[in-house]
Amino acid sequence: MNLFRLDASIRTEGSVSRALADTAEKAWLAEHPGGVVTRRDLGFQPLPGDAWTALAHEVVNPAAPAPAEAHELLDRLGAELLAADAFLFAVPMYNWNVPEQVKTWIDLILKHDQVGIHGDQPLKGKPALLTLSRGGGYGPGSPKEGWDYATPYLRRILADVFGLDLQIAEAELTHAFWNPEMAHLRGLAEESMKTGHEDAAEHGLRIAKLSRV
Repeated sequence: MNLFRLDASIRTEGSVSRALADTAEKAWLAEHPGGVVTRRDLGFQPLPGDAWTALAHEVVNPAAPAPAEAHELLDRLGAELLAADAFLFAVPMYNWNVPEQVKTWIDLILKHDQVGIHGDQPLKGKPALLTLSRGGGYGPGSPKEGWDYATPYLRRILADVFGLDLQIAEAELTHAFWNPEMAHLRGLAEESMKTGHEDAAEHGLRIAKLSRV
């Protein structure tokens, strides 16, 4: 069995999205001790920003084809997804949206002839988990309610465009652990973190069982 894991945080120590994903991966591996985890770490190895531009430009200007390296990169990215039985995406929210490196990855994948917007959803129905971290609080009644643009966008891409059977484990108010101005929210942050890890373990087990089918 093959679990594809994508990380996007620019941090290793203290990264909540990575920690949640670690919990989910541990649950998945407990069910598939001989399983393979294919990793792509966009936080430490971001993709070249000009690859999508070159691939998009050749569509409108066939006389100026994209470099072979751009096509080879797109093929590798697509092959990683096509080879997977289950998926784990660990994404922090930066500036109220997805990190730039995640947007670059998505833009490239959407150009893939099978997985992308012109493909036939070869990933449809496969189990996936998205672990999300948010520094603030964005729920109903919060001062920044409606400012979370990352979650709905990722749900649209992963569930609706790719067709994945998507679950989400999330933790928010994570800045309360280090920001003195948010000290009064640390109790809520701890509760959110605990729930996030519980959900990550539960959903990690779920996608492990579904990827066996």
